[in-house]
Formats: sequence, C-alpha cells, structure tokens
Amino acid sequence: METSKKIDFNKIKNGVVDFFTTHFSRISADTLGWLAAIALHAATVPTLLALLTGMTDNTPNIDIVMFMWAGLVLLFARAVILKDMLNIVTIGFGFVVQAVLMALILFK
Repeated sequence: METSKKIDFNKIKNGVVDFFTTHFSRISADTLGWLAAIALHAATVPTLLALLTGMTDNTPNIDIVMFMWAGLVLLFARAVILKDMLNIVTIGFGFVVQAVLMALILFK
C-alpha cells in the first residue's frame, strides 16, 4: 500500500502569510534604517572627495553637514539604546571614514 503525499497549499499559504505578517515588516524596517544611515554618510562623500582631489574648491554648506551629522548622531544613539550592533558598526564606521576624509582635506 503506497501512500501519496499531497501538497497542502493552504498550509503553504498560511506559512507565507505568517512570515510576511510577523517577520517581513521587521526585516524591511531594519534594512531601511541601515540604508538610511549609509545614504546619510554618502551624501557628503562626493564633495569631500572632489575637495581632496582638487576638482573643486567649494565646500558643502555647513548647515547641511551639521544637520546630517546631527541625524546620524541621533540614529547612533538609538542604535546604542536598542543594542543594534549592525547600525552601531555601520554608523561608527561611517563616522571614522568621514573624519579621515576631513582630516586629509584639512591637513593637505
């Protein structure tokens, strides 16, 4: 007597719906937060690299840089409070890279 296994599509559908309702929103929110930190750091990099290579003498406006750094400090504080190591490392690494770029420009 051979028993054939039938695919239970309702069980699969319920599993997929359960995944999206419980995990997907958290994964998406974390990914968007991580990408936001990278995008904020990357906003001034082209200008800083252009300054470093001598392609331009125009510095980014100080108010834009200050607001971006304030936002990054707040995101970093949030990551520390939540003990979110991915964001702590990402934002911390971004601060180091930007500080090195600024030091290279300043001491050039």
